[in-house]
Amino acid sequence: MPDYTPVARDGRYSYVTSATVTGGQLLENTGNATVGPAGVTSQKVVGVAAHDAASGARVTVHPIDDLHETTVANATLTAGQPVKAGAAGTIQLFVVGTDAQPAFLGICTVGNTVGNLARWQGY
Repeated sequence: MPDYTPVARDGRYSYVTSATVTGGQLLENTGNATVGPAGVTSQKVVGVAAHDAASGARVTVHPIDDLHETTVANATLTAGQPVKAGAAGTIQLFVVGTDAQPAFLGICTVGNTVGNLARWQGY
């Protein structure tokens, strides 16, 4: 079998933005090597923006399986609850038995209220 080296050894990767992004927002794939803020229940989330970036600029994206802090969308999250993408790159509660499994991102480890940062571990 031939040798193989991953494109991004530590998981971080640089993409071009299709819209303005803010550091900490969930980002989804919007085209070839292009990302923008994730929509509600997105199944195309590729990671979390490492910094602010204007539309058409490059942004570094941290992989989902890291520990992240992201703004809570529409209801208080508590530690232990599953999370999914909310509007405009936020996070919200993943409802087991209602939401499609591919939308599941990880588990809240430090909860918070709407508009504030909650910590979550991605899978």
